[in-house]
Amino acid sequence: MAVEGGMKCVKFLLYVLLLAFCACALGLIAVGVGTQLVLSQTITQGTTPGSLLPVVIIAVGAFLFLVAFVGCCGTCKENYCLMVTFAIFLSLIVLVEVAAAIAGYVFRNKVMSEFNKDFRQQMENYSKNNNTASILDRMQEDFKCCGAANYTDWENIPSMGKGRVPDSCCVNVTVGCGINFKEIHMEGCVEKIGGWLRKNVLVVAAAALGIAFVEVLGIVFACCLMKSIRSGYEVM
Repeated sequence: MAVEGGMKCVKFLLYVLLLAFCACALGLIAVGVGTQLVLSQTITQGTTPGSLLPVVIIAVGAFLFLVAFVGCCGTCKENYCLMVTFAIFLSLIVLVEVAAAIAGYVFRNKVMSEFNKDFRQQMENYSKNNNTASILDRMQEDFKCCGAANYTDWENIPSMGKGRVPDSCCVNVTVGCGINFKEIHMEGCVEKIGGWLRKNVLVVAAAALGIAFVEVLGIVFACCLMKSIRSGYEVM
């Protein structure tokens, strides 16, 4: 039995929300992949709370896409069981996102500690591994920084030699410009990148709140449609 009256409007709005869920799911997967690429270049030693974060984001995105598909099928067919499944799974996703947000806040200092530790370890391998050198050079050039805490950290790297830093530390990068500290960036990369993350965390938080709000609306509309479908079954 097809829904009538105001439920047609709810059904239409639910379709719109399901499209938004698909977009959010793809966005979460993209954010997770991007985060994984960044962390794979900076946090490389073992499994840590920070390294698990992008995996959780990707998993939530993929699951949200699957749940949106179930919701589309349930809404289209006006199937009570599918709508119940959709509402339960969407509620679980909201709980996981809340838990992930809490974990991200709790472990924020741990992530920066890991980054600082691994950055210094990679500095020691700068002259031994071309891939490591390329990663550090790119970070120092992009964030206009030098070393972990500051440029003097490179003095503790035996392979670099005294009175020298990587050319990527220079204000104007040219071959050999890192000798004798000529016009180099003084600030360390750990604090510089940490500052960049703090500035952008508000954008991420706002996006997360927006997604959570849409998901809660989806649960409410799904429950309304479920009630209407059930009433139709009882009439029959």
